[in-house]
Amino acid sequence: MSRMPQVLLVEDDAEISRMLSRFLVENGFRVLAAGDGKGADHTLQDHVVDVVVLDIMLPGEDGFSICRRLRANSHLPIIMLTARGDEIDRIVGLEMGADDYLTKPFSPRELLARIRAVLRRVGNGNGGDQARPAGEPRAQVLTFDGWRIHSGLRQLHDPAGVRIGLTGAEFDLLLTLCQHPRRVLSRDQLLDFTQGRSAAPFDRSIDVLVSRIRQKIEADARDPQFIKTVRLGGYVFTPEVRAG
Repeated sequence: MSRMPQVLLVEDDAEISRMLSRFLVENGFRVLAAGDGKGADHTLQDHVVDVVVLDIMLPGEDGFSICRRLRANSHLPIIMLTARGDEIDRIVGLEMGADDYLTKPFSPRELLARIRAVLRRVGNGNGGDQARPAGEPRAQVLTFDGWRIHSGLRQLHDPAGVRIGLTGAEFDLLLTLCQHPRRVLSRDQLLDFTQGRSAAPFDRSIDVLVSRIRQKIEADARDPQFIKTVRLGGYVFTPEVRAG
């Protein structure tokens, strides 16, 4: 029997923390709560965590800084909570390596859906959704120009065999591009493929993720050869992609 997924909730508002913790526990999760960055660090040292729900506005070190530190050392899924609907907060969160975001106020059910979606994408989504979603493709290995991307292991290796670290959101976007090579995909289409519209659509989120991926796979990110921008269209993945 698989263990219950464990969520680290980093939120300094005690009432919100208790309410969300209770709701998530009722829906099949274990919850560890911390009120600031230091508390989060101590929790991560002592416990195995499957996903972090991280508020931006925290006492002391803010959520952006915590997200950047976590991402530098792990691929742990991170969902950020922002008190404002400003696009800049969401963009900065993605630039720091967050996988998803929610704007306060939000429904606990919305957070639950985001957590389950993130865990499904990283292959740890048993929190009430153990079955493979209908139509989800089986694990496969795709190669392009010497690179290998494994959808089941969620790993990317360069032509020398070195594993390249990707966040969950980066991996999902690159895999989608590899599965639709030499086809122009709009930003809305990419959001549909990677997030199923679970997140509010805004063009810059895809742009930021493309920029981050280019930094990792392109010889020169300023002159990309793999992921080309199509003016007024979106993006196209140019290499030939083979299965196996």
